[in-house]
Amino acid sequence: MPSNDVRTLLHTAVPTLAVGALATVIAGVVSGGKGALGAVAGTLVVVLFMGIGLVVLQRTARSLPQLFQAMGLMLYVAQLLLLFIFLALFKDTTLFDFKAFAFTLLATTVVWVAAQARAYMKAKIMYIDPDKTGPKS
Repeated sequence: MPSNDVRTLLHTAVPTLAVGALATVIAGVVSGGKGALGAVAGTLVVVLFMGIGLVVLQRTARSLPQLFQAMGLMLYVAQLLLLFIFLALFKDTTLFDFKAFAFTLLATTVVWVAAQARAYMKAKIMYIDPDKTGPKS
């Protein structure tokens, strides 16, 4: 993975994990152990889904740059649908507190998307490849 990709991943995962840790503490205080477990599960789901999506998006940008924007939009829609499916599947679970899971899922998703947008805006990515030579005369 190129250094820009790793930097983007770090700039998105670290704030998300920090919010997930805060949500785990809050859920643990409010709902006990099941609340903390729900918050941890929500954080892990978001980091896993969004992390995989980021890797797929970076590989698409590298191999098929003309599809980058369309792929990004399709990927975000697919991720949101998967998160809704996850919420529907675990709606009646007794493994953990569902409210802590859902609120953590929402909070960490918002933080991930905001951090990813910020990372892309601050990245100094060249739009011209200096390694390629110009047209031969």
